[in-house]
Amino acid sequence: MNRAEFINGNACQNSAWAVNEILPVLPANIRRLVAGLPGPVLAGVEEIRVRQGKPLVIGLASGDMLINQEGKPARHAAEAYHVTAADMENLISLISGSSLYALEEELRTGFITLPGGHRAGITGRAVLDGGKVRTLKNLSCCNLRVSREVPGAASGLLPHIVNKRSGGIYHTILVSPPRCGKTTMLRDIIRQISGGVPGLVFPGLTVGLVDERSEIAGCYRGVPQRDVGIRTDVLDGCPKAEGMMMLLRSMGPQVIAADEIGRREDVDAMEEVLNAGIKVLITAHGSSLAELAERPVLSRLIRSKMIDRYVILGRSRGVGTVEDIIDGKTFRPVGVRR
Repeated sequence: MNRAEFINGNACQNSAWAVNEILPVLPANIRRLVAGLPGPVLAGVEEIRVRQGKPLVIGLASGDMLINQEGKPARHAAEAYHVTAADMENLISLISGSSLYALEEELRTGFITLPGGHRAGITGRAVLDGGKVRTLKNLSCCNLRVSREVPGAASGLLPHIVNKRSGGIYHTILVSPPRCGKTTMLRDIIRQISGGVPGLVFPGLTVGLVDERSEIAGCYRGVPQRDVGIRTDVLDGCPKAEGMMMLLRSMGPQVIAADEIGRREDVDAMEEVLNAGIKVLITAHGSSLAELAERPVLSRLIRSKMIDRYVILGRSRGVGTVEDIIDGKTFRPVGVRR
């Protein structure tokens, strides 16, 4: 299996329209600058960071880019377009549909899900209630993260996580640092194992997806905006531990999937799922299995040898590079050609 993975082909075809879906929530000044970017640059946009009084930052796979008043690359911060208070006010109004109060619950989590499954992370002054964040006010920073589908992203990986003998999949954890494609990879694995993979004589499984941050299915008002397969039931905006138990009790899944485990309650719930004979498909932050093992909660899971496959993702040959596949029983590499 080639280590260079999915980003170059289908990703480029789906990239420009993904950014175009975000344009309607941008203030007119910023919308003009972003929309005027050259096609190849627009296709590579991963984030748009809007900070009041600071330069507008366009996050690309190759690094951050500043742009000036004419929409051209700026060499220095002093030359860049600076976000005004009016820009920020208009942005929040457009994101919230002029009703910020209606989104108070989402603000408590620090982000708002937009049509198309894109996400607006927001910071400002926290309003506390009993020591916990109730909402945010005086909003001053926003990070618009572009959500993209890359059909076929996981095709090269699937033979290593599909268990042909049992007709199911191996218990799998995708391990990745931020911005290395784990959510995109997870989404495509779910889509394919849910719909079936004819090339692997794989008929498809019922998947229960706990999408706590609305990043995988990209639900908007409860409806998935991204293709997660025909046999996938999505529990949106629910804490992972509670969601896994709810799906286990109510939906009869053959696979339970979730993004970014790390808390003790997440691992406790995973062990319940594993002991019930349900397969798990999970992601975790990290750059290696050794790094995961340094975290007490996850080290317990590693020592138990209940996980069959650890897939290590990185960017050594582009976003989504499969750096390693490690057998969870022997801790030896599986099937990656160097």
